[in-house]
Amino acid sequence: MNNDKLYSCVAHMEAAAQRRIPGFARDYLVNGISRGVSVRKNRDSLDSVELMPRYLQEADRPSLRCHFLGKEYNAPFGVAPMGLSGLVWPNSERILAAAAKAQGIPYTLSTVATISLEEARKVAGENAWFQLYTPQEPEVRNDILRRCQEAGYETVMVTVDVPFKTRRDHDIRNGLSVPPRFDLRTLWQMMTHPEWALRMLRVGVPQFVNLKPYHDAGQSSNVGRSIRESTKYIEERMGLHITRERFEEIRGQWPGKLLVKGVLDTEDAKAYMSLGADGLIVSNHGGRQLDAAPSTVSVLPHIRAAVGADVPLIADGGVRTGLDIARMLALGADFVLMGRPFLYAVAAMGSQGGEHVMGILKAELQSTMGQLGCPTLRELPGCLVSK
Repeated sequence: MNNDKLYSCVAHMEAAAQRRIPGFARDYLVNGISRGVSVRKNRDSLDSVELMPRYLQEADRPSLRCHFLGKEYNAPFGVAPMGLSGLVWPNSERILAAAAKAQGIPYTLSTVATISLEEARKVAGENAWFQLYTPQEPEVRNDILRRCQEAGYETVMVTVDVPFKTRRDHDIRNGLSVPPRFDLRTLWQMMTHPEWALRMLRVGVPQFVNLKPYHDAGQSSNVGRSIRESTKYIEERMGLHITRERFEEIRGQWPGKLLVKGVLDTEDAKAYMSLGADGLIVSNHGGRQLDAAPSTVSVLPHIRAAVGADVPLIADGGVRTGLDIARMLALGADFVLMGRPFLYAVAAMGSQGGEHVMGILKAELQSTMGQLGCPTLRELPGCLVSK
């Protein structure tokens, strides 16, 4: 059976991915935090968004092309930053970066990725964005931004919704770490997922390579020690509130486009824009930080109303289909980011997964627009059913 029939939607890829990756990686990828209320809320709130089809309007060839942040993209969505994605499926970051370039959409590299920001920029080309988890030391933050500038990045997003160390019950229970903790439970999970294990063996033990220069073992040839030092660095020296003063420092250091990721409050949104942000990413971090946080869908229209029509807004959280992309755009977003669907695709299909799922999402979005009688992305807000 060909891939189009076997994996015709993200849900099929998700089911396959969950069978192909070890339990500790699956729990990290699929779950949120605490009881998973925010994860379910993201999905339920999207399902509640209704769009009105209008059959008198002709839309035989809906256009997905969009102009965003000064660039043309082939579709109004991109790959969100995903920490530890190289642990979920080996080499996934390179696969997705290459796929994004080929498909004409952005790819965002996380600070805690397992490939370097310099390599990601080479693979994704001008489609590469970088996501900054802000280190506590200003000099480290500034050096990461210097490296981004020298590598050729034009867009950086600073994540503001990880101000404190996160406590996720399922990761604690599984002993999730990089590299994985080798107890009997973990070893059994690896042994029962041999393709994942063999690919990991070929690629090598994942490391937080972007942080290696900033801790004592950064130049060490001892891989195990380097990984332990990186993990300790993340736990002890990253994570802080991005206050007005800190944001102004980042703005002064970064000459390119600067986005703020994790905004849910209208007053925060207005404040970040007044401090020089070039756009906002409305997101509750995929339900992974605070289980009482509102969904993106519930706050997106309010943030749009607060900041006005001209502020670039990106939405993320719970999106799984082209229909969901249309829903977010109808609610006021200019662009949409997704994380889990792309990792599901790579875990299910390997190197073919990235381009395959991107093509499916484009086809689903175009089909949705055709059903609605909506020829352009700008007209999607007019399809929203008011409640």
